[in-house]
Amino acid sequence: MRVIAALGSLAVLGLAACGSTTTAGSPPSSNPGGASASSPAAAAGTLAVRTTSLGPVLVDARGRTVYLLTADSPGHSSCASSCLRYWPAVPPGASTPTSLPGITATIGTTATMAGGKTLTAGGWPLYTFVQDSKPGDVTGQGVKSFGGTWYAVSPAGKAVTTAPSSSGARGGY
Repeated sequence: MRVIAALGSLAVLGLAACGSTTTAGSPPSSNPGGASASSPAAAAGTLAVRTTSLGPVLVDARGRTVYLLTADSPGHSSCASSCLRYWPAVPPGASTPTSLPGITATIGTTATMAGGKTLTAGGWPLYTFVQDSKPGDVTGQGVKSFGGTWYAVSPAGKAVTTAPSSSGARGGY
């Protein structure tokens, strides 16, 4: 009986340990700040999910919030050179997976108007914002420029149209 109880305790400890090192989109249960403790995506061309003051959003390989532009359409970027100076395209890696843990949107690539490539989620071209100074910032949320509105992207590849919560730190994690 003691062996069974000991094994049960080890299993609970093992599950708790797994919860503290979760991957894309699953914040650990012991996280008092409400932000995901997962490590940033490892390389260019990868995306991950992080919890910010907007809730769960896609982030690039550096942990920066990823945005879409409503002037774009799935598979088509309307962001030209001047736009890309403020809203850099999220570059694909050497090989871009079509799915990633915690992300339900299909991942792909499309051309930018400046001749480069950008990652897509659910077909939408993806960008970061130069005024997001650190991972978790969402200062681009709701900005109206370059013919549309910029929104953070959900793990489903949709625009997150809510405003940042006032209770959460703007920096998120």
